[in-house]
Amino acid sequence: MNTEIKLTFLGTGTSQGVPVIGCTHPVCKSNDSRDKRLRVSVLIEWEHCKIIIDCGPDFRYQMLRANCQRVDAVLFTHEHSDHTAGIDDIRPYYFMQGNIPFYAHKRVFDSLYQRFDYIFNLENKYPGAPTIDEYYIDKDRPFVIGGKQIQPIEAWHYKIPVLGFRIEGLTYLTDVKHIEPEEVEKIKGTKVLIVNALREKEHISHFNLKEALDFIDIVQPEKAYLTHISHLLGFHEEVENKLPDNVYLAYDTLQIII
Repeated sequence: MNTEIKLTFLGTGTSQGVPVIGCTHPVCKSNDSRDKRLRVSVLIEWEHCKIIIDCGPDFRYQMLRANCQRVDAVLFTHEHSDHTAGIDDIRPYYFMQGNIPFYAHKRVFDSLYQRFDYIFNLENKYPGAPTIDEYYIDKDRPFVIGGKQIQPIEAWHYKIPVLGFRIEGLTYLTDVKHIEPEEVEKIKGTKVLIVNALREKEHISHFNLKEALDFIDIVQPEKAYLTHISHLLGFHEEVENKLPDNVYLAYDTLQIII
């Protein structure tokens, strides 16, 4: 029997966050809290299970702000720093719970081994570092966490393959520029689609707003939320007013129920 899924947007910003350091753009100076965006991440909960998708440099504050007392798994879309740099802040959960399961493509783990050697090098492990249980995933192998099947979906972030995830009626994608038709088929029938929309001008490795809206038209979800947003997309209130009726601009701390 399906159970209710709650999703919290922990961060909805691009790799630099919003405001950008030193930026004088009007959006970076906005007083609207919805224009303050931490690096992109979500918390997904059902019954007694809590999973995180991506663990970026704002992870500590995001967990404090969400009052998240437990993490049952961390899923990674890809290896870029704005999605992985907060790994060390998993330590409090490790001290409370023990080993934390990480799910990622082998290529992503290979990158993490180099950047976080003191965590993954078990022969010379730094005292106090967290211990990670590693689970390799790829686009062709669904896996189960907390009784729910999770279907990986492959997309392309310029020349880098990234993984999105579908959990029942929810599909989460970020850092997408292109997705093959067979992967789009995995998404069809989803009720809620979350996808990146960086700005209005075209970008080499991310959907711009038009591309994101065109993709939503292909998938035809009941509702769609845009994330991984830069200050160049514009003020939250102004952009949201231009969107189709079933498309919303996500913002940090927004919660939705599926």
